[in-house]
Amino acid sequence: MFTSAEQKFIQHHRVGRLATADATGVPHVIPVCFVRAENNIYITVDEKPKTLAPKTLKRLRNIAENINVAMVVDEYDEDWSRLAWVLLRGHAKILANGNEHTLAQELLRVRYPQMLEMKLKSLPVIAVRLTKVTSWGNLNT
Repeated sequence: MFTSAEQKFIQHHRVGRLATADATGVPHVIPVCFVRAENNIYITVDEKPKTLAPKTLKRLRNIAENINVAMVVDEYDEDWSRLAWVLLRGHAKILANGNEHTLAQELLRVRYPQMLEMKLKSLPVIAVRLTKVTSWGNLNT
């Protein structure tokens, strides 16, 4: 599903923008930390202060209503010959527990040391089952 250049680009970049939509199609986009494992993207809810209880976040409410999501990982540069992005589309599933939930959080902790001290076990993970990957630009930045 991924080209070699897309895999390297995704691995190199630390933040993506996750787009969800509610049942009526109203979009919601937020920056997220993520990890890729095969044809899945994992995003965990973390301990950063939230205005709502973590399990009631808009992204989770949207996924409960509409499993179709997209995420873009991009590179901006004032030299526009260096612009690039990878667009990931798929179906999201909220993991509350289980082996995949635990594995996803372990992979995220490896990628983001800031998560090592966080109490993530009881927090949900968004698993995006990728259906399409599209890219554009100079992915070798």
